[in-house]
Amino acid sequence: PLVAEIYGPDYDGQIAVAQALRRQFETTPDIVDVDDSVEAPAKRLILKVDRQRAALLGVPQASVADTLDAALGGADVTYVHTGHEKHPVPVRVELPVADKASLDALLALEIRSASGALVPLSEVIRVQEGIWDRAIHHKDLLRVTYVTGDMAGDLDSPLYGMLALSQKISSEPVAGQRLDQHYIEQPENPYRYSVKWDGEWQITYETFRDMGIAYGVGLILIYLLVVAQFRSYLVPLVIMAPIPLTLLGVMPGHALLGAQFTATSMIGMIALAGIIVRNSILLVDFIQEDVARGKSLDETVIRAAAVRARPIILTGLAAMLGAFFILDDPIFSGLAVSLIFGILVSTALTLVVIPVLYYSVRYRSERPH
Repeated sequence: PLVAEIYGPDYDGQIAVAQALRRQFETTPDIVDVDDSVEAPAKRLILKVDRQRAALLGVPQASVADTLDAALGGADVTYVHTGHEKHPVPVRVELPVADKASLDALLALEIRSASGALVPLSEVIRVQEGIWDRAIHHKDLLRVTYVTGDMAGDLDSPLYGMLALSQKISSEPVAGQRLDQHYIEQPENPYRYSVKWDGEWQITYETFRDMGIAYGVGLILIYLLVVAQFRSYLVPLVIMAPIPLTLLGVMPGHALLGAQFTATSMIGMIALAGIIVRNSILLVDFIQEDVARGKSLDETVIRAAAVRARPIILTGLAAMLGAFFILDDPIFSGLAVSLIFGILVSTALTLVVIPVLYYSVRYRSERPH
């Protein structure tokens, strides 16, 4: 869901901002099931003992409290001892459930005064109306009010709803307040009204942040491994050059199938990096072996793509075929789309880009200055 957290110096002000922001949620297209954490005022009845009246009638205040406690919550008034029970059985007195909800039934209860007379509770109790205190939510020791909603329609990602609402908040005050907006962390200044976007957006951000870090670490490790293999700092860059080309297949593939780019799509891109590097290594290793045998660089570069095309294409087709079986899975469809379209485009481009780049690097390094 889409979650807006409202912070501020005054809780009543936060409630006013939350209610105004809720109206903006409701008027934003594709946002449904809007709700907030603001509780509606709830009435309550307060029973107060009239001390002067109770003293005049000889009714102790403690007796009034005990009588009400027994009527509403029940009380053990005595015990029954039988010859068949090891422990005494308590006798509990309590009003019926229907009478507990009736104020008249409570006030009709009688209590014995000091003189022995029975006095109705209505004689010594005054009924006042009040309002229950609202629950105050806190997050990391800061008072917070929530406004929530879900996305519907073709664009069901909360990111689109958040961006639409963010533009509204930036362009006009909310409940007379200019709101600071925070997307990653809570506001540092609790004395200004602000909104922190949370919910699925926060989960998405943290997931892709961690995936991006993992992707970067993976690329560094691949580079170090290829450096150790070819004993060169430049050749690994040529081998890894087709990795960005996977975007030319992954992104249009998601758009073509109407699929969202999810965390599993990112996992597919990480897997693609290894597949593409393997294909590049096959080509570069073939070229270097032929050149070492004394063949010309021009002939070897042309021959490498033709000779290595078959194993590269077959391994790519095998990976694509395996991904087809999870294409309709609601969770792993993004992984399948990334693998299928990423391998399709990058394999075709690798057969062209790697020989050309390697030829260019070798030609420049061997050309007399």
